Amino acid sequence: MSTVMEKPDPTVTTSKRRLPGWARGALWAVVAIGVLSTASYLTDMPILTSSDTSQTALRLGLPILLAAIGGLWAERAGVMNIGLEGMMILGTWGSAWGAYYGGVWVGLAAGILFGLLGGLLHAVAVVTFNVNHIVSGVAINLLGLGVAQYLATLVFEPISGNPRESPPVAKFDTYSATFLSDWLGALEDEQRVVLSDVAGLLRGLVTHVSPLAMIALLLVPASYFILWRTRFGLRLRSCGESPVAAESLGVNVYLHKYIAVAASGGFAGMGGASLVLLEGGADYLENQVNGRGYIGLAAMIFGNYRPSGLLGGAALFGYADGLQLSGGGAAVLALCYGAVLLLAIIVVLQLIRRHWWAAAGGVAGAAVLYWIYWTNDELPSDLIPYTPHFVTIIVLAVAAQRLRVPKAIGQQYRRGEDT
Repeated sequence: MSTVMEKPDPTVTTSKRRLPGWARGALWAVVAIGVLSTASYLTDMPILTSSDTSQTALRLGLPILLAAIGGLWAERAGVMNIGLEGMMILGTWGSAWGAYYGGVWVGLAAGILFGLLGGLLHAVAVVTFNVNHIVSGVAINLLGLGVAQYLATLVFEPISGNPRESPPVAKFDTYSATFLSDWLGALEDEQRVVLSDVAGLLRGLVTHVSPLAMIALLLVPASYFILWRTRFGLRLRSCGESPVAAESLGVNVYLHKYIAVAASGGFAGMGGASLVLLEGGADYLENQVNGRGYIGLAAMIFGNYRPSGLLGGAALFGYADGLQLSGGGAAVLALCYGAVLLLAIIVVLQLIRRHWWAAAGGVAGAAVLYWIYWTNDELPSDLIPYTPHFVTIIVLAVAAQRLRVPKAIGQQYRRGEDT
């Protein structure tokens, strides 16, 4: 007896349909708000979802977001840029110098220019002379720090009397959506579960917002459009995937890498400028970048080299930094409880997918965090300022499991070579 085998219908696809990236991001945002609301209620810490916390998080997340955008441009072109820290440092000095002599917009332009010069120097080293990308990035960080110290001593010390800080400089004005802010403030004051939490978080995002914050947020969809929806972006990304194949198709690989790394430095310089020019921030201070370039790189990795993902990473790190400033050790401890709730959700998802080892790791992480929460009334004050750095380490450990890295990132390339 013969068996007739049916041919599969080519019009029917067997692959699972996945949510688009923006929908997944929105879904995780809803989950995060739900977790924060629950943690705020159970720990009696309304500071977790207050407007002050979200407003501070927005201000502190901007330099991280801009550094992450800079990293995205460079690394999508195949250039590893760990020199973002040094480019941000150059941007802080340049913006303070420009703002002191020419006003806030001149300061922003000067910060971008100084960061761009750092990016061009990195491009000359790694693109033209094929220097190891990590070695060049470390050199840029050291050079940026040294140049900023020298210029501060040369220019600022005669004015301020202190070689480590600038004289007072102009700051960006801030704007509020008055009617919306007042309405959300009234909802926040009612202290209703979930509703007041959402109102508090949203109110912080529409109150005392600077033009620089608006520009930075617009750069996320702009970067997506340029890199993923234009011919230029396709060519630039092809340089990060296979520069030899790109060259065979007529793409000027050197030019696209130079543009990408220069833009990367400009964005990083803008991030440094945001530390100086935003209301509530300090004027130029030595070491004020404080690792934010590296955290921006971590935000980009967390976002899997995608604009929407790095926005979520910058929001996470900015929130952690803003929370420790607004609420101190008790608030950070409450955040640990929120992380336990989030891990519980992730463990359930991993069990549904039959990812046993990932689920076991989530259970272990939740147990450690809950032990920290249960055995402490407040975290030591010496550890609180390093909250974003601890979050960075944890996020990198988790994000490394699902990365889609550009194939030719960090590779040396010479025009005309076959490999």
